[in-house]
Amino acid sequence: MGGRQRHIGVAERRDRLALRHRLTAPARAATPEEVAGSLVALHGTDPATVHLAVAARLADAGSTVAEVERALYEDRTLVRMHGMRHTVFVFPTGLAAVVHASTGLAIAVKARAGLIKNMAAGSDGRLTAEWLAEVEASALAALARRGQATVSELALDEPRLKEQFIYGAGKSYQAPHTVSSRLMRVLGVEGRVVRGRPLGTWTSSQFRWAVAPPHPELPPAEAQEKLLRHWLAACGPATEADLKWWTGWRVTDVRRALAAIDAVPVTLDGGATGYVTAGDEEPVVPRDEPWAALLPALDPTAMGWQERDWYLSPDLRPALFDRSGNVGPTVWWNGRVVGGWAQRPDGEVVWHLPAPEGLGREERALIGAEASRLSSWLGGTRVTPRFRTPLEKQLSDPSDG
Repeated sequence: MGGRQRHIGVAERRDRLALRHRLTAPARAATPEEVAGSLVALHGTDPATVHLAVAARLADAGSTVAEVERALYEDRTLVRMHGMRHTVFVFPTGLAAVVHASTGLAIAVKARAGLIKNMAAGSDGRLTAEWLAEVEASALAALARRGQATVSELALDEPRLKEQFIYGAGKSYQAPHTVSSRLMRVLGVEGRVVRGRPLGTWTSSQFRWAVAPPHPELPPAEAQEKLLRHWLAACGPATEADLKWWTGWRVTDVRRALAAIDAVPVTLDGGATGYVTAGDEEPVVPRDEPWAALLPALDPTAMGWQERDWYLSPDLRPALFDRSGNVGPTVWWNGRVVGGWAQRPDGEVVWHLPAPEGLGREERALIGAEASRLSSWLGGTRVTPRFRTPLEKQLSDPSDG
């Protein structure tokens, strides 16, 4: 491409984030489907994250739980399934085939091969690939009859699901694994089953399983192009490193897909090259009103990019992330992370700004209003993140003041 590359600085990136991730009041959505479509994917590893991430972005968040459950379990316009980086996400159902072909297929091949190898080694050859094929066919038939079921319920129909093998036999980490838990994970990344309703409330991590809704089989390259186009529209500009990290693809796949969709290179602050979709180079209209947001642990905005300095100071990372790189609950001000929040045992939402440069009384008042909005929405429901982070643990303990 000829001509001088357009420059997109930090301020404009934050404006894009605010609008496209529906974090300012005028940009908030009407339905969970709109939220998921704007973000491409909602992290689903922690079930509470899905509801909290949607509630933070709805104009009327009062019926969030019921509306999310409608979309997931009744209308099936959203689906909870394995996706990028072998992680569970909630996607618009229309993207299920794209995610499966672009990221799931390669993961699935390795996952199945690993299960067969582990089973054979840990059972003295008793549990074979042929045996597994019989068990999974029987389990899937039982799941289709039941509609939704827990693993324990499926084991009533197919008792062989309860068989065990020794994982890592002879190693210091050896442990018994049950066929059912490993098999359902493999079937999940293969796109054959999805998570169904939880056994408890919307914060429960104990899920039923359901047969995946049918979807067309797409060529992987075509699916990668479609997913990349969606994600850049939501998160561009992004660097190659961001794209490789978010998708879990090889860098050669990232570069091929960027070329195939005619992604436009732009310069970023610091000299890095980012990419946007063709036609998305024009400046966004700057927002007029300041905004604040309290986003949950594993929120897709906080976890959206690998290179995060433009919205997250490196000084804040030790307090806001666990050792595995999972982000905790975050406080946002005008497109950057300024602190974290948590719930006390009595349900009170508390927040803290470790480095409040430039945030005065008015700014704190707006953050406080968002905390009150969140507290009112929770209505006394206690949410503990699945992955605890230093600041969240500190704030949630009243003895720490």
